[in-house]
Amino acid sequence: MASHIGKLPVAIPAGVEVKVEGQNFSVKGPKGNDSYVIPEGITANVEDNNIVLVPADDLRPTRAKHGLSRSIIASKVKGVHEGYSKTLEIVGTGYRAQMKGKSIEFSLGYSHTITVDAPEGIEFELPNPNQVIVKGTDKQVVGQVAANIRKLRAPEPYKGKGIKYSDEHILRKAGKAGK
Repeated sequence: MASHIGKLPVAIPAGVEVKVEGQNFSVKGPKGNDSYVIPEGITANVEDNNIVLVPADDLRPTRAKHGLSRSIIASKVKGVHEGYSKTLEIVGTGYRAQMKGKSIEFSLGYSHTITVDAPEGIEFELPNPNQVIVKGTDKQVVGQVAANIRKLRAPEPYKGKGIKYSDEHILRKAGKAGK
């Protein structure tokens, strides 16, 4: 049994260039470029605008890396082609964000403001003071940066104040019942 995910070919979208040299995989697209070292025992071939991953044998560790490599390569191809983004929403009176050059300055009800710098390959967008969009080509870095921002003031369960993902649902609690 080969890996179910590993067997699926990865389509190469228009405007994306793929190079495979031995175990080195590199991809270039409109949003940037990225590379990945394919684990031993997995071979990548480019056939008719598709990347096909072939396992060398049927051993368990090889099968495990087969699906993993395919997923990583697929996410790198998507990253350089259209990029990844995560939207965060800031909830709370007086809580807001402002662009400062490439960084964002957050006012989150602390006595000081917090500045977050954009790491390399990451862009911030602020459609309004209560929304931050983290964009980049690397799925993992985008997720990590978004998680770090959310951590500055994670949402609380009573009034729902804090920074949350746009698709996240905050469980509300009732608070103390007044007499």
